[in-house]
Amino acid sequence: QVQLVESGGGLVQAGGSLRLSCAASGTTYKIERMGWYRQAPGKQRELVAAFIPGGGTSYAGSMKGRFTISRDNQKNTVYLQMNGLKPEDTAVYYCNAQQYNGTWKSYWGQGTLVTVSS
Repeated sequence: QVQLVESGGGLVQAGGSLRLSCAASGTTYKIERMGWYRQAPGKQRELVAAFIPGGGTSYAGSMKGRFTISRDNQKNTVYLQMNGLKPEDTAVYYCNAQQYNGTWKSYWGQGTLVTVSS
């Protein structure tokens, strides 16, 4: 089992910045993919950014250039630096980890709310 705990959400004005953190604990070996998704009210959950197998990263188009995903492997923590925030970035941000140990398992954090005021 993998436990994910997010932090760093809050209220920020348009144009501002926030950094989200996601700390993983438990059986963290064999995590092949880890990243961030978000879900705005009335919308489906969507990818924001993720580390993918092979060490690369994947970003949603609208976030590329404004958001940066990074990680500290020693702390089993993934970060999301969000700059130039817009009101449409308002959402609950979820950390996700996908683990492969013969079968794929997906784990989610509880989510952290980001609210961007205009």
